[in-house]
Amino acid sequence: MREFHTGFYARKHAFLGYSEVVEPDKHFHNLVQKMASDPAHATKIFVCHSVDQINSKGIFYGDDPLIFSLPLLLMQLSLISIITRIAYAILKPFGQPMIVSQILGGVILGPSILGHNSSFAAKVFPPKGITVLDTMSVFGFMLFIFLIGVKIDPTMVLKSGRKAVAIGILGSTVPCSLAGLVAFIISRSATLDEDIVGFFPLAVAVMSLTAFPVVAIFLAELKILNSEIGRLASSSSIICDLCQWTIISVIFAFKIATFRSFGTIMGTVFSAALLIFIVVFGFRPVALWIVRHTPDGKPVKEIYIFAVMVALLGCGFAGEFFGLSALFAAFILGLVIPDGPPLGAALVERLDCFVSVLLMPLFFTNCGLQTDVFAIMNWRNVVVLYSIAFSAFIGKILGTIGPPLFFRMPVRDSISLALIMNSKGIAELALLTNWKRVKVIDEECFAIMIISVVVVTGVISPLVKTLYDPSRRFIAYKRRTILHARANDELRILVCQHSPDNVQATISLVEASNPTTQSPINLVVLRLVKLEGRASSLLIAHRQRERQSYNPTQSERIFNAFTKFADQRDDSVTVHCFEGIAPYGTMHNDVCSLALEKRTTLIILPFHKKWMVGDRMETSYALRHLNKNVLDKAPCSVGILIDHKTRKRPRSAFAEQATFRVMTIFFGGADDREALAYGRRMAENPNLTLTVIRFYATNDIVAGTVRSRMLDMEILGQLKASMRYNERIEHREELVSDGFKVLSVIKSMENQFDLVMVGRRHGESRYLSDLRKWNDGKGELGTLGELFAASDFKSKSCVLVVQQQTRVWGLHDPEESTRLRRLDS
Repeated sequence: MREFHTGFYARKHAFLGYSEVVEPDKHFHNLVQKMASDPAHATKIFVCHSVDQINSKGIFYGDDPLIFSLPLLLMQLSLISIITRIAYAILKPFGQPMIVSQILGGVILGPSILGHNSSFAAKVFPPKGITVLDTMSVFGFMLFIFLIGVKIDPTMVLKSGRKAVAIGILGSTVPCSLAGLVAFIISRSATLDEDIVGFFPLAVAVMSLTAFPVVAIFLAELKILNSEIGRLASSSSIICDLCQWTIISVIFAFKIATFRSFGTIMGTVFSAALLIFIVVFGFRPVALWIVRHTPDGKPVKEIYIFAVMVALLGCGFAGEFFGLSALFAAFILGLVIPDGPPLGAALVERLDCFVSVLLMPLFFTNCGLQTDVFAIMNWRNVVVLYSIAFSAFIGKILGTIGPPLFFRMPVRDSISLALIMNSKGIAELALLTNWKRVKVIDEECFAIMIISVVVVTGVISPLVKTLYDPSRRFIAYKRRTILHARANDELRILVCQHSPDNVQATISLVEASNPTTQSPINLVVLRLVKLEGRASSLLIAHRQRERQSYNPTQSERIFNAFTKFADQRDDSVTVHCFEGIAPYGTMHNDVCSLALEKRTTLIILPFHKKWMVGDRMETSYALRHLNKNVLDKAPCSVGILIDHKTRKRPRSAFAEQATFRVMTIFFGGADDREALAYGRRMAENPNLTLTVIRFYATNDIVAGTVRSRMLDMEILGQLKASMRYNERIEHREELVSDGFKVLSVIKSMENQFDLVMVGRRHGESRYLSDLRKWNDGKGELGTLGELFAASDFKSKSCVLVVQQQTRVWGLHDPEESTRLRRLDS
């Protein structure tokens, strides 16, 4: 019991029925000693304090700020934030997630370390301050559970495949069975306290749990939410959650039937059914009406957000009033709100920062504050409970690793999935805290289980990071480049779109690529959408509506434009439309996995800068990061399309003029050869002219191997051979003495072409070094690409910056074209 410096202590004798006011500093410790020495005369301690001590006047007026509620709360929040951030900075290099640091921060501040000093505990975390922290953390947990409900798509249960269902069912039954068997053997063979034996079923339940919120947070922190394993773990954890909470509900109903009256049972069941009925048939139609009356791309009205928040608070109160818990009511309300834009995303955007940055760290830290390692007195209990926890861990591994191996998933990926399904977090902490609050478990069991949660989570995170790298599977087993493609092969292009702004420029590029019935283009259109208001990512094929919508979404406008273009090209272009919803940080996984699945030759990405009407420019650093990740990990060649034509009204060059003019700049190297190979394909288009500008110097203009220079001369020779029968190809050579001569040549032709193609990477060159001095050259486009993307470059041409495929299985030298052709055969 902690000591107050203000107020009085009142004790109420349970068997006499009267209260006695005790002065705090004089008699409090005598009272506690009497209670400890005479348990038969147990007393209840009540803490009395002044209700108007909210704001302090300050130390200069003689006030102690820490006896006032507001400065005490602010100091507690500051300490919690500082300690947890320091712990995270120390543990992050070891691959530890944030939740471990937050719990350890609470342990440091709690009775285990700093709080073991009674003066520190009484001053910094007095009982009335702890009450405020408890209330705030539970309220934050209620908001968090509501947001989890909003982000969940309940139909995922119906969409889960056989693999996810098998993993979910076995992942819940096998660990429960194995841990239950171990607990049964221990209870029969060892002499233990009744309290610890009574806790065995709860220990089995909490250590066998796989909660979807925990898995979703874990995947997001590891940045594998939209990887193959991430999607499978999300679906499986929902099935596992459904099975386990069904079992827990049955056990809860059985306990109520055992210890409560029939009227209590019926009241609880009726209240739950009534609440669910009102939420599903009352609030759900209202939420759908809000979604229908919010135009695509427009923000949700403030009155709608206000109405939802009032409904949340009302449902929370109803849950507490009927004894169903505010958490249950908040989760049910969240489930009936459609996930994603507009309403779900708006709610998550408004609440997520406040909840995740302030309230949830407070919840995790509060769990640590309640953990007292000095309460662990019997090491036999530690061994017993950890044996049950370890058996549940092994059971989860066995239950979840079998189905993936049966479906021929690689062993490393199967082990990673099994470890992810073992992750522990907020669900387990909430159960343990609630059981401690209602005196189901004692301080010792609580401390042991909290430590087990921290240990399991701390071990799993670095193991998964070591075992699973989603980019490993993006390594192709053959060259997928335009240069190494056979004549008249189908050209497979994956175009990524974020908004309708780049659609026209992309269509012009595809049209310039010379689609014919002999050499058609297989076009995959991927609309990339930021994950908002959802807990799991999606990569789905677009299904066209049976009836044309008068208010199409942005995705539908993009897909309709490409579909219309394909319809006009007869059989020379086929279009497949997909929508990927993922966080920007891992969006490249969708791009690369779809490119690998569709055996794509070229990925087209829009540049992260967008020119508006006039010379105004908008920059998206999230898209820049996405483009860099795709360039690093793509299983094929990549092109970044810079659309300068948005400075004017977007247009189709083919529609406005008879000839589409293309220029390819050639210095040498693999990327320049890929750009030139693409230009040669375009040159077969009868409505297109190709101009190749080759820069050379008296010495090597760019550094490179003998093999690379030989390949450069080979493709230039093929180009000159093509000029004999194709008069629309022009080859010019420019002798330069320095980089500024290169710049002047490029500037002189900046508005003569509709499309300029350049390679991204080049060998060391003093000529390009001069250009880097003129432009910072620190972007993802390389020296020449950054030159064309500079804000003071006034060209209206579109620019395609090309990178040849870099990731091929067993390839160490990208210039090994002989071996590459052998891989293609």
